[in-house]
Amino acid sequence: MSDHNGQIADLEQRRAEARMGGGQKRIDRQHERGKLTARERIDVLLDDDSFVELGTFVRHQCTDFGLEDNRPYGDGVVTGYGTIEGRLAYVFSQDFTVFGGSLGYAHAQKVVKLMNLAMENGAPLIGLNDSGGARIQEGVDSLGGYADIFLLNTLASGVVPQISAVMGPCAGGAVYSPAITDFVFMVRDTSYMFVTGPNVVKTVTQEDVTAAELGGPDAHASKSGVCHVIAQNDVDCLLKIRDLFNYIPQNCEDLPPVIATDDPPDRADEALDTLVPENPNKPYDMKEVIRHIVDDGTFYEIHEDYAPNLICGFAHLGGRSVGIVANQPAVLAGCLDLNTSLKGARFVRFCDAFNIPLVVFEDVPGFLPGTDQEWRGVIRHGAKLLYAFCEATVPKVTVITRKAYGGAYDVMNSKHIRGDLNFAWPTAEIAVMGPEGAVEIIYRHQLAEAENPEEKKDEFIAAYRKHFANPYIAAERGFIDDVIVPSTTRQRLINGLEMLKNKVVHNPKKKHGNIPL
Repeated sequence: MSDHNGQIADLEQRRAEARMGGGQKRIDRQHERGKLTARERIDVLLDDDSFVELGTFVRHQCTDFGLEDNRPYGDGVVTGYGTIEGRLAYVFSQDFTVFGGSLGYAHAQKVVKLMNLAMENGAPLIGLNDSGGARIQEGVDSLGGYADIFLLNTLASGVVPQISAVMGPCAGGAVYSPAITDFVFMVRDTSYMFVTGPNVVKTVTQEDVTAAELGGPDAHASKSGVCHVIAQNDVDCLLKIRDLFNYIPQNCEDLPPVIATDDPPDRADEALDTLVPENPNKPYDMKEVIRHIVDDGTFYEIHEDYAPNLICGFAHLGGRSVGIVANQPAVLAGCLDLNTSLKGARFVRFCDAFNIPLVVFEDVPGFLPGTDQEWRGVIRHGAKLLYAFCEATVPKVTVITRKAYGGAYDVMNSKHIRGDLNFAWPTAEIAVMGPEGAVEIIYRHQLAEAENPEEKKDEFIAAYRKHFANPYIAAERGFIDDVIVPSTTRQRLINGLEMLKNKVVHNPKKKHGNIPL
């Protein structure tokens, strides 16, 4: 009996040692930086008492540089599974108190094992990243470990949702795993990401830049688009990830959760009837339109600070999850451009991969003109958004609130690229271009010969606007399924999505398409 007691005591002592990570002093230092420990983060993220740890006693096998005398349990990463609102999720959480969270071979294999479990069992994978990067002492073993993870990130893409929280440093090769995943969360003041750090940048390019300026959350949320959501601190970040689970399914063969709501499906909102200004050049906030229509006015925005002339995010309609893509007339008149195309294409493809219907709110005067856009490849990037909408087989519904001009009309989920239901408000203007540009081309000879060209031009514009700046010609052609009263938009969308819920459409059989990357 005493032997058994001794063995159990030994087990508990080892487990306690593993739980202490790099020791109390390093845990205190983590707290002083405003960061939670790897295990505290898991406790906030998952349902109470649901976490089951795997690989607690894994240790590295490296014997170089004196590492054989320093073999902490867990090897700098806590791995396991638990639940979020009762739903299975797999989590790895890097422990900065052990070797600075650096990745060695054993560390990598723990993550790889977890990723395989996530794919085999069809449940989301969440990575909490807080690491000094590759463990230099392990050389190519650590590089190989990263590559093993990158491969599985790629194979899991579109199979299970993958979410990355960057909650500390993430540099060098370490950045590529989050970059492949579906959503990247960053924490203000404590996290950063870059391929090469400020010191190397200074040496190579002579640029003086801080870690935060180079790769902090604000830089990646507004400039590069690497970061999808900024959080104020660790707890805020983890709760935001929990919130995201309200909109996404477990895997590609599952449907998103249905969330009960007291918001009536037939609720009419008369504020929508006057929300679009009478002056077609006056901006308004498309987020207001969205909030008036969706369940309980709740909208979970993705990439809020990046390319804000296009809005992307999740909401519920009649309890069902939808992905919303909307032009924002309050920013650059809602023009599409290089960055909005990238942002929108990525979001559309996520929704299509995970069976989330798409709802498009359209008010787009066209693509942003200029040498900067053309030389940086707006044609190729714009084609990505077009490709994503064309390829998507989920239910797709569009509401044109005002302008739908030129190629941008085609791109924003038009009937011609398999939009299932295409609605327009009476304020919609659907044409090749705006009245002014059209008149200058169509009537250029008459204007050149007119005694008072400006007066004549105004006359032509008024006639053009009366004839084309409305939704009825498109409706006559069947390109618009119905012109609807704005206040009824919510009920028409919920009704339409209910009708489309069993939609089945297949793309031609192929290995894969060649999106214009």
